[in-house]
Amino acid sequence: QVQLVESGGGLVQPGGSLRLSCAASGRTFSSYTMGWFRQAPGKEREFVAAISWRGGTTYYVDSVKGRFTISRDNAKNTVFLQMNSLKPEDTAVYYCAADRFGPATIMEAPRRKYDYWGQGTQVTVSS
Repeated sequence: QVQLVESGGGLVQPGGSLRLSCAASGRTFSSYTMGWFRQAPGKEREFVAAISWRGGTTYYVDSVKGRFTISRDNAKNTVFLQMNSLKPEDTAVYYCAADRFGPATIMEAPRRKYDYWGQGTQVTVSS
């Protein structure tokens, strides 16, 4: 069993930055593909970004490309989401998730069934 705990959310003005962290328990974290998802009020959960188990490949939803960066530190069992140039439409609860077996290609990450989920952290972008 893997437990995921997100942190780093908060209230930020438009144009600001936040860095989300997701700390994972378990010795097999380094073998998982990791993803970030978000869910805004009244909307379905959507894929945001994913990173391969070694960190060599990443994939983003179009709306965050160039603004968000996903990274990981396998030695610390942690995955990050650096969010810059934040917009009000980025307001949502952000969740990290782990895929034990990983996709054949990182582009399949949005459609994968993830095995473990965190509890989420609120990000609010507002002036």
